[in-house]
Amino acid sequence: MATVVVSMPVAGPVPVPMGPVPVMQMPTREVIRCEHCLLVQYRTQNSLCRRCHKSLDMPEPAPAPGPVPVAGVRPVAPEEEAGLQVAAQVKEIRRARHLSQRQLAGRMQVPRTYISKIENGKAIPTLGSLARIANALEVDVCQLVRDTRSRREEEVAGIFADPFLAEVAQLLPRLDSLQRTLFLGAVRDKATGQRRTA
Repeated sequence: MATVVVSMPVAGPVPVPMGPVPVMQMPTREVIRCEHCLLVQYRTQNSLCRRCHKSLDMPEPAPAPGPVPVAGVRPVAPEEEAGLQVAAQVKEIRRARHLSQRQLAGRMQVPRTYISKIENGKAIPTLGSLARIANALEVDVCQLVRDTRSRREEEVAGIFADPFLAEVAQLLPRLDSLQRTLFLGAVRDKATGQRRTA
């Protein structure tokens, strides 16, 4: 419970000299609630409750040592991060297979909401569920739990499987910045179907 502090006037007004005209200011007393017996009372001189005689001053808990939180950034636990990666993989593979959540749920014989919770990172599937998801999506379980690094390596390997792109990748480091800019511009134009006019 929080301590409630209220300023209440006491006795009568006390004149306080403030320039040519005296200003009347009311002295205040602190109204506080005892955390133990919940009695609402004025603070006493010794800061003890009138009823239970326990201290009205609650010590603030010492902050636990640990990492300093950064404003606006919520730390992500490793298991949460892994769950989000699984969620993204399930969603990506399901969409690549042109399946709805309902169709995937039907293949797994689970409610559609379970698939939704997995894809939104609100539920982390067990190993058994991962195996059922993999079977329903017709993929290996490893594809569902792979990390960003292994995905990137797989994409790079896929790119270098094309002999033309592998040859271009070997030549790019030898080009200076102007040649690289011209080459990439020409590739971009070819990819978008645009022609440069001189």
